[in-house]
Amino acid sequence: MNGLFALGSNGSGQLGIGHKEDVSVPKQVEFLGEAPEEEIVQIAAGGNHTVILTETGRAYWAGDASSGACGIVDGDGAGEPEATKFRELVISASERLGPVAHVACTWDSSVFALEDGNGKVTQVYTCGNTDSQAAGTDADLTGRTPVLLSGFPPSDTEIISLAAGFRHIVAVLDNGDVYGWGNGRKGQLGETDDASDSKGVVRYPRKIGGVDFKVAKAVCCQYSTCLIGEPGDGRILVLGADKWGLKSAAPVEVPNWSMISASWGGIYILQRSGALIAWGRDDHGQLPPLGLPDLESIAAGSEHVLALTKDGDVLSWGWGEHGNCGPHTEKFGDVKGRWNVLASLKHLPEGSKITAIAAGCATSWIYITIEDGLLL
Repeated sequence: MNGLFALGSNGSGQLGIGHKEDVSVPKQVEFLGEAPEEEIVQIAAGGNHTVILTETGRAYWAGDASSGACGIVDGDGAGEPEATKFRELVISASERLGPVAHVACTWDSSVFALEDGNGKVTQVYTCGNTDSQAAGTDADLTGRTPVLLSGFPPSDTEIISLAAGFRHIVAVLDNGDVYGWGNGRKGQLGETDDASDSKGVVRYPRKIGGVDFKVAKAVCCQYSTCLIGEPGDGRILVLGADKWGLKSAAPVEVPNWSMISASWGGIYILQRSGALIAWGRDDHGQLPPLGLPDLESIAAGSEHVLALTKDGDVLSWGWGEHGNCGPHTEKFGDVKGRWNVLASLKHLPEGSKITAIAAGCATSWIYITIEDGLLL
């Protein structure tokens, strides 16, 4: 049996645990109807909504759907008790679409990259806040109906990853090109020239120029974007605001990287050795504390970080005001200069595995699989 556990900010039911109270210990999420049997492979969190994705490409949502960020729902989804439990996300009521391969969430919108009939990830739908909607399409200007971005990605390419900041979105293609749209006022989408409107919003995916390496992954801070080259190359380019030294303190390259993640004000790169390097905001202890053990994976939320150690402990540090870093915090909810342990294989049944962690806007997520039919 598999189980997704959540903790942290829950004022809109975005944890999917059946109520709207913040929690500081992991609680198993609930589903309206049957829970998916297949494994959960991605968790994307907006300000007050969450989208989870299974390995077969099915998406589920919980939280505040009033912006349209949760696809097509009955009513507005905001006042319904079902919004506190995950339910299947509907992108189209009339078409049978392919599986969802990637998802990313801004504060109040969601972006989905789907496989086409040939198994290539070439269909991009957006819904929610209209900063992320595309001009020149049949966009529902309220953002309530998911919109297909026609003509993107370019022919003979497909999307390999999506990332989102507060109100901007970045897509990495299989040829190493990067495209972005949404709010680029701080330079987080590169030089937009005349591609943006008077508010700095780029309404249609635009290639980010000035990148002299093949990009393997992009991550987004609140108003910045970090691009990194393939492992072995690892060149880094940070676009956008330089607040907290996001640009000026960035290393030139990290060739031996295995994972990269970003909070609103920090960038975190896990090396193959298990060591973590990071730079950026640290007023609530967001940067890694000294003495961390070797890590297997990382996930940065808005102002906190989760890390899975090679020994099977889930650690957290940073700003835990809503319980997202566990119950033991200092003044202002900080976990600074140390870490909390949110979960550990030592306390789980034999045969258990922690297969995924994720972090959102003061939310934390732990996915546990249990073998041999044992129940959580």
